[in-house]
Amino acid sequence: MSGQDIRITGPAGDFSAYLATPASGKGPGVVVLQEIFGVNQVMRDRCDQLAEAGFVALCPDLFWRIEPGVDITDKSEAEWKKAFSLMQAFNPDTGIEDISATITHLRGMDNCTGKVGAIGYCLGGLLAYLTAARTDSDACVGYYGVSIQDRLDEAANIAKPLMLHIAGKDQFVPPEAQAALHAGLDDHPQVTLFDYPEDDHAFARPEGDHYNEKSAALANQRTRDFLKANLG
Repeated sequence: MSGQDIRITGPAGDFSAYLATPASGKGPGVVVLQEIFGVNQVMRDRCDQLAEAGFVALCPDLFWRIEPGVDITDKSEAEWKKAFSLMQAFNPDTGIEDISATITHLRGMDNCTGKVGAIGYCLGGLLAYLTAARTDSDACVGYYGVSIQDRLDEAANIAKPLMLHIAGKDQFVPPEAQAALHAGLDDHPQVTLFDYPEDDHAFARPEGDHYNEKSAALANQRTRDFLKANLG
C-alpha cells in the first residue's frame, strides 16, 4: 500500500487528490469525500485504511476553488472557525462536478477494476448522498451527513445502493431532521439507514471529541461489507 498526491482535471480546472493504492496493485475504486477540514491526516488515514482493505482510494481537494490545499484539524478554535467559513463558502453543486470528474478519473486508472464508489463524512456525508443522486457512482456511503433533509426531493434519482450512518445525538442534524430522513428514505429500495442512538456528530473520527470506538468499528465494518458487496 502506498500513498501519493496526484492531479485531476475537472470542468473548471485542475485540483489535487490523495491516492492510496492496495498492496495487490489493483482493486475497486472509492472516492473519499472530506469533512470541513480539507484533505487532512484523518482523510489520508481513511484512504490508507481502505487501501489496506483492497480498494484504490482517492480523496479530492473539494475546497480548491476557495483555497487549494486546506489541511487543518479539529483541535483549535481558529481551525474550527476556518472550517466553518470554508463550509459556508463551499458550493455543493460545483463540488459534485469535481466529484464526478474524480469518479471518471479513478474509473480510467489501470489499477482500478472499473467499479467506483464513494464514502463521505460530515459535509462529505451530504456529498455522498448527492453523489448517489447525481453521478454514475456504483455505491455510496455517508457518515452523519448534514442538510440531507433539505434535498430529499433528489432521492428519486438514486439508482445505485446508498448507505447512511446517522448519529442519534448529532448536534448538526436535529431529531426532526433525522425523522425526515427516515420518512423520506426508509422505503427507498436502494437506501439503507443505520442509527447510532447514543452518538454525536463525527463519532467515527479518531481522536475527535465524540469518537466512539465501538460505534465507529460497527459503522466501518458495515461500510466495508457494503462496499465489498457492491464494488467487488
